[in-house]
Amino acid sequence: MKVERLEVNAYRIPTEQPEADGTIEWDSTTMVLVEAIADSGTRGLGYTYGAAACAPLIRDGLARIVIGCPVEHVGAAWDAMVRSVRNIGRPGIASHAISAVDTALWDLKARALGKPLFQLLGARREVVPLYGSGGFTSYSERELAEQFSGWASDGFLRVKMKVGKNWGTKPEEDVTRVRIAREAIGGEVELFVDANGGYTVKQAIAQAHRFAEHGVSYFEEPVAFDVLDQLAFIRQRIPMALASGEYGYDLYDFRNTLLAGAVDILQADATRCLGVTGCLAAGELAYSFGVPFSTHTAASIHAHIACAVPQIEHVEYFYDHARIEHMLFDGALVPLNGELQLDPSRPGLGLEFKRQEAETYRLNV
Repeated sequence: MKVERLEVNAYRIPTEQPEADGTIEWDSTTMVLVEAIADSGTRGLGYTYGAAACAPLIRDGLARIVIGCPVEHVGAAWDAMVRSVRNIGRPGIASHAISAVDTALWDLKARALGKPLFQLLGARREVVPLYGSGGFTSYSERELAEQFSGWASDGFLRVKMKVGKNWGTKPEEDVTRVRIAREAIGGEVELFVDANGGYTVKQAIAQAHRFAEHGVSYFEEPVAFDVLDQLAFIRQRIPMALASGEYGYDLYDFRNTLLAGAVDILQADATRCLGVTGCLAAGELAYSFGVPFSTHTAASIHAHIACAVPQIEHVEYFYDHARIEHMLFDGALVPLNGELQLDPSRPGLGLEFKRQEAETYRLNV
């Protein structure tokens, strides 16, 4: 059985309301979907939350590389795709594009074998811990409290909110919102914060100690993800775990982060870091350094990877992506008591694309 063709489409889905974190604002999310079709007619799907520009790169470049590849040879296809983007630059759009294709090829292989992806990858577990992720800086205090109290009532044991509003220019407001979040979830639920690189070094350290007064146990990207010396400096001076890595595009990004001693928890995102193949490698690398591993957004993909890596701290259940996955896929995983339970009866990722519902959002690219 060989890969016969790829079908590629991009979709732009409006948010329920404008959203923001510490450094950007958005009112829609773009998803690029790849369907890998074998000569037997079996189909596999993968996707990335990347720019629509991924679609022509896949259609005009990566497709010709993987067409004709045996369905079983996902690794060979991955190697060939990575080599092919040397001259256009591997980070960024190219990595997003490869990620979507690689995930589609893994899904295709698992479906061809009639196995769920997490079992094909070598399952170590069938249930993975989550944290609810949202708490956007654009939310009112009431909206923040309602979202977090709802997650706590649903059994989530961890929730994460955005801080660093307007590039760190609202530090008092950040602290107030952290206090409100703590009051909403009570004392038993862990509270995480994510600045998306919005603070300066000194500001991050000062804010971390103020957040700690409200029981914050995890601080994500207090400064930009790629200033590893600053992250390492902050990590040694704050009372909670420091996390980063969601913008890692390949194994070298993760290796450099770990060698710098920049994180207590390493994150990776399979929709950016060269797919299922790249994310699995990141998890193995984190384990070799003795650093806990966490995955970023796209929970319906990452749950399978989280079942297979040597150790998993948690999977992010990001509000925006969870909403999209339930809108556009049958079989999107539903949290139960703050965990995702994988379904061994559904092959591949266990997702079926709702083509008709998605058509409204399709872009002409």
